[in-house]
Amino acid sequence: MDPVEFREYCLTKPKVTEGTPFGETVLVFKVAGKMFALISIDEIPATANLKCDPDLALDLRDRYEQVRPGYHMNKKHWNTVEIEGGIPETELRKMIDHSYDLVVQSLPRAKRSTTPRVAAPRRSVAAKHRARC
Repeated sequence: MDPVEFREYCLTKPKVTEGTPFGETVLVFKVAGKMFALISIDEIPATANLKCDPDLALDLRDRYEQVRPGYHMNKKHWNTVEIEGGIPETELRKMIDHSYDLVVQSLPRAKRSTTPRVAAPRRSVAAKHRARC
């Protein structure tokens, strides 16, 4: 997935806006005024920051060398992902979907009612195992 495809996919989500509050080289994608993704359009390799459940974030970092703790973000809740680094496009779309869903679920009920319903985030196998222990 290249930066143009990343942008186009983010903009397919309901109620998403884009802006450049951190300068012209960083696109920020928000839903109801809350950030769920940002991408640096001049970096090589292209990277994006995506919000993530803490347990899933650790799982993704273990699975893919292209996923690191979020650069300039809360490293517990954000990942920096090399989007052209070999992660399958379907997996990148799942990461974007998950980030969007987390933000929508955190919205106040009044704002959430104007945004389409989303499924609850899926917990990783490791998180489910830790919960049972």
